[in-house]
Amino acid sequence: MDIRKPLYWISISIILFSSFSLPAQDKKKSDLAYKKGMQLFTQGKTKEAIKSFDIAIKEDSSYEDAWIKRGFMKGMLSDFEGELSDYNHVIKLYPDHVHAYVSRGGAYNRLSEYEKGIADFNKALELDPDNQEAYNNRGFAKKGLGDKEGACDDWNKSKQKGNAEAKIILKNNYCK
Repeated sequence: MDIRKPLYWISISIILFSSFSLPAQDKKKSDLAYKKGMQLFTQGKTKEAIKSFDIAIKEDSSYEDAWIKRGFMKGMLSDFEGELSDYNHVIKLYPDHVHAYVSRGGAYNRLSEYEKGIADFNKALELDPDNQEAYNNRGFAKKGLGDKEGACDDWNKSKQKGNAEAKIILKNNYCK
């Protein structure tokens, strides 16, 4: 076969790249497991939801939403190491995943590791300068470090971008 012919290279490309995609049946299984996990979560069945997200991830290890939701739920159960591990995995797969940085920063805040939280919120804001949640949560991290002025600046930015929680914080006169 003459490898200089464009059709040959197109065929080779299709074969190579098709091997990286998930078979439709597996993708369907992962989507069904994810949807079941979300339904269980809304019913307050966090542990069962995590099991469904485990299945979604087993079927599709790159299912970023399943990793994020599972991490969030692990945090709700005080499994902070598991929560951080899931967010770290998403960031490893998708280095520009804004929500993963915001989520991991929130986990660091809950662990009182404010400097690490601030680094993640800064990265999220570098990727999405209008992210109101990153400003709001960075405000909490700065408050945790005793930087009232910095916290208030961030909450004001978050409020300007429409964040309801920041409006309440500012209304309650924390920054006066």
